[in-house]
Amino acid sequence: MIKLRLKRFGKKREASFRLVATNSTSRRDGRPLQELGFYNPRTKEARLDAEAIRHRLSQGAQPTDSVRSLLEKGGLIEKTIRPAEIVGKQKQAEARDAAAKQAAKEAAEAKAAEAAAAKEAAEAATAEAAAAAAEPSADEAPAEA
Repeated sequence: MIKLRLKRFGKKREASFRLVATNSTSRRDGRPLQELGFYNPRTKEARLDAEAIRHRLSQGAQPTDSVRSLLEKGGLIEKTIRPAEIVGKQKQAEARDAAAKQAAKEAAEAKAAEAAAAKEAAEAATAEAAAAAAEPSADEAPAEA
């Protein structure tokens, strides 16, 4: 199978890449079948031989992920979303929804507990007021005797 991949060249720590068509079993920097372009990641410069790339793609050549992104930026192929990305985004959306439901449930429980505590406090206050009204105070007891 023919692969479109990046072949590294340049100085140490100052890499540049050539876009090449090569056999999928050959080494990264081995002799390519054809050189199709150039990419410098430091300056983001990319020069692509569009006609040769289209020819290789029509023959069934498979680009690597990094080459695919370069070709998408260059407008040579349409941006496609891989099935793994779709599944991952669906799982993330489901996780967000579940977290939102859990947070809403916890907030509702906290609000209910707060309302119950307020109701108990109000009942205790009314019971205390009723008890105080039923018992005569210490000041009134000696006055009646």
